[in-house]
Amino acid sequence: MSPLPRADDTPGISDAASGFLTLGFIPLVDCAPLVVARHKGFAQAEGLELALRRETSWANIRDRVTLGHFDAAHMLAPMPIAATLGLGRPAVSMIAPFSLGLGGNAITLAAELFGAMADTVVGRTGAFGRFDPAATGQALAHVLGHRRRQGHEPPTLAIVHPFSGHNYELRYWLAAAGLDPDVDVRLTVLPPSQMVEGLAARQIDGFCAGEPWNSLAVEAGVGVMAVTKSELWRQGPEKVLGLRADHADRYPDQMGALIRCLFRSSQWADLPENRAELAAMLAAPDYLDAPVAVIERALEGRPVRVTGHPPQTVPDFLVFHRHAANFPWESHALWFYAQMVRWGHVTGTPERAAAARQTYRPDLYRRALAPTDADLPRASAKIEGALQHRTPVASRFGTMSLGPDGFFDGRLFDPDHLDQYLAELKQH
Repeated sequence: MSPLPRADDTPGISDAASGFLTLGFIPLVDCAPLVVARHKGFAQAEGLELALRRETSWANIRDRVTLGHFDAAHMLAPMPIAATLGLGRPAVSMIAPFSLGLGGNAITLAAELFGAMADTVVGRTGAFGRFDPAATGQALAHVLGHRRRQGHEPPTLAIVHPFSGHNYELRYWLAAAGLDPDVDVRLTVLPPSQMVEGLAARQIDGFCAGEPWNSLAVEAGVGVMAVTKSELWRQGPEKVLGLRADHADRYPDQMGALIRCLFRSSQWADLPENRAELAAMLAAPDYLDAPVAVIERALEGRPVRVTGHPPQTVPDFLVFHRHAANFPWESHALWFYAQMVRWGHVTGTPERAAAARQTYRPDLYRRALAPTDADLPRASAKIEGALQHRTPVASRFGTMSLGPDGFFDGRLFDPDHLDQYLAELKQH
C-alpha cells in the first residue's frame, strides 16, 4: 500500500468555484467519511479536491468555519444549532445538510471510581455486570452520595465542548440517575486528545468523548468504558457536516457534489470487508496517529471496556451509513435544542425552535442525491425512541428500514410536542 498523502499537503486557500474545498476535522474515528472521500476516489469522482485540516479542539473548528478558513468541517451535531442561535459567540447562521454517522463515543470513568461503583449493592447485580446504563448510573449516584456525606468534593467529568452531544448525553444519563449535573459533579471542557492524559494525571475523574480516546484510556489502564452512546440512545446522532449557510447558498453545485461523495464514502466505511483497510488509513500520523487494532475494534463495535478483559460486542456502537445514518433528521436537531432549553443554555421560544429545526437541511440532502440511486426517507422528522426493532419506513424506492432507536430510560421524543417533553422532564 502506498504511503498516504499528508492531511495538509494541499494549498491553504479554498476555491470552491473550482471544486477545491478545505475541510476541518478532529482526530476521531468518526472523521472516517472525510478521509475515505479523499483517499478512495469518491471526491475526485464528483470533481472535488479535498484538503483535510486537523484541529485539536472543537472551538477551533467552529471559529475557522465561522471565519471562512474552512469551507465545511467534521462538526459536533449540536454545534451548527448553537452557532445559529448565538450561544457562546455572536450568531452565525450554520447548517448541517449531512450526518456523518451515529454513535461512536462513550462515558469513561476512572478505574478507581468504577471500582467503587462495582462494590456497591447495585453494582453487584447482573445488570451492572452487563454495563446496563441505568444500573451503572444508580451505582454512580450511590458512590457519590456516600462520598458527599463524608465531605468529599464532587468528581470532575470532562466534556469536549459545551454544545456537544457529549455534554447533553452525559447530563441525560446523570439526571436519570437522580444526579444534578450542575451540582453533584463538576463539568469541565477538554479537547478529546487530552482526555486520557487528564485521567492518568487524576485531573479528571471521567470523561465523555469519541473513539479512540475511550479505548486508549482502557489500554492505558486508567479508565473503564462505563456507558456507550448507543446504550444511552440507540442510533443517536453524533457528528455532522457543518458549514456556513451563506457558503452553501453561494456554491450549491459544490455542496451537492460534497454530499454525494460523502454518501458514497460513508457506504464504503460501513462495509465489514473494508474495516481493516479503513483502520490502517485512519491510524496514519496525519489522522488519528493511534494503534490500528484499537481503531479496528471501534469499527467492528467490539471495544475493550475493562483493562485486561476481552472485547465486548456493542450493537450499533458506530454506524456510518446503515439505518439512514447520513440523513439530517430535523427531529435530531430538535432533540438537541430541547436539551439546550432543559439545561438553561437557551430560553425556549417558538422562533428559536424553528431556527434550530431549520439548521438541519434534509432538502439539500435530497436535492444532492436526487440524480443517484440512493433511497431517501419520505419524512424529515420522526418520533425518536419509538422503534423497538428494525422497521420498514416510507422512502423514495420503498427499500429503507430503520434500526431500533430507543433511549435507555424508555422515554420518547416527539418533535411536534416540545413543551410537553420538557414539562415531563421537569417532573423527574
